[in-house]
Amino acid sequence: MSGLGGLDRPGAPTSPGAWDERSEEWLVAETDVREGGVDGPPASQEPTATGTTGPRPGAARRTGADPVKALMHRHRNLCERAVDPLEIAAGLEAHGVTDRTAARFLHRDVFSLAEEMYARVARDGETPPTSPPLPTPRVRADWILLTLLPGALCAAAVTALHLTHGQSRLIAAAAGVLAVPLALRAALARGPLATTHATHPTATRTCWLLAYALLGDGLLQAAATGGPDALPDSGLWPLTTAPLLALSLSCAPAAWSAHLLAVRARRKLSASRALADFATSVKPLLLGTFALYLGALTALLTLTAAVLGEPAAYPQTLTLGALLLLSRLLTTHGFTHAPALVLTATVTAEATALAALFTARLPGCAWLATPVESLIDTWGPAAIPTIACGTGALTLLLHATRTLTRASAHARADGSC
Repeated sequence: MSGLGGLDRPGAPTSPGAWDERSEEWLVAETDVREGGVDGPPASQEPTATGTTGPRPGAARRTGADPVKALMHRHRNLCERAVDPLEIAAGLEAHGVTDRTAARFLHRDVFSLAEEMYARVARDGETPPTSPPLPTPRVRADWILLTLLPGALCAAAVTALHLTHGQSRLIAAAAGVLAVPLALRAALARGPLATTHATHPTATRTCWLLAYALLGDGLLQAAATGGPDALPDSGLWPLTTAPLLALSLSCAPAAWSAHLLAVRARRKLSASRALADFATSVKPLLLGTFALYLGALTALLTLTAAVLGEPAAYPQTLTLGALLLLSRLLTTHGFTHAPALVLTATVTAEATALAALFTARLPGCAWLATPVESLIDTWGPAAIPTIACGTGALTLLLHATRTLTRASAHARADGSC
């Protein structure tokens, strides 16, 4: 940006992350100064008798400023790589440029501004853009097989738990605890659910939520009745394997749903000619993909509950599945803050409910368990995870309808999943 000269002056934005609408407004004003007074005082000023400059009466303000050219310098790489105006508009949107900002550049909206920038690339740049069109994500055999692996290993572990006893059952449980998370991690490292962002804290919270789906309701019920005072083999603290197995098997439908969203959104991105049109067309696609996954999870939960002879636990399992899917979709498209925050709040709510029941056993602390016991007495132990996961899933769904409907969320350069 040394070509703009004024970007090293005090008040100029110094980092890309700090670039926002105010920065673009500053760029317009800075360009006015550069174009109007590079070689001397502005035309509207003239030296006075004392050697200083002052306004010249009746002088017209120079109109040679070209803020769009300055903006193109700021986003030079974006303009050179773009294959159509919408790609530039998506990049500007990702940098915080809004329709209000575009009005500062004498354009009605961001797309109109992007059209001018795209049209001027060949004239103002050294070479015209030669990048290929936005590719469509491809289906690959490796990620298909990896998404089936968590469900297969979890089914094997659950089968071993039902067929073994004593020490053999403990060994089978330990093997399943190690194998299923590793398989899940491998499945999330490839395909449409893969991400280049650091997600280790999110993975830890996800493991907690899955562990609670397996043990939480039984432990909560046992704690509310004065336990637990025995291992999970007793009737006081039962394992609920059907929800965990259904969630593991749903890794494949989740990947296919994310792939469908990526493919259809990329096609709409290529066909749209305005950011608002793209957002309007992709929102039903996002909600339809979300509903498709929930339908697949419901079918899997019904099947696993029937095979294992356990209650289906629809409320807590469906809300947990919705929470995990939305969290992964947002993380995959680069929106990592909201999923991490919501997952932390959900884990904290479930852990607080358990901690309240055990802390209430201390002298003078019985009142701590009153809210949790009231929920359990009214709706059962499933009320805690249902409320926690349902609130988190609704929050992420509202957030996703605003963020995943942006063109910048789907304008990645690579076409592989």
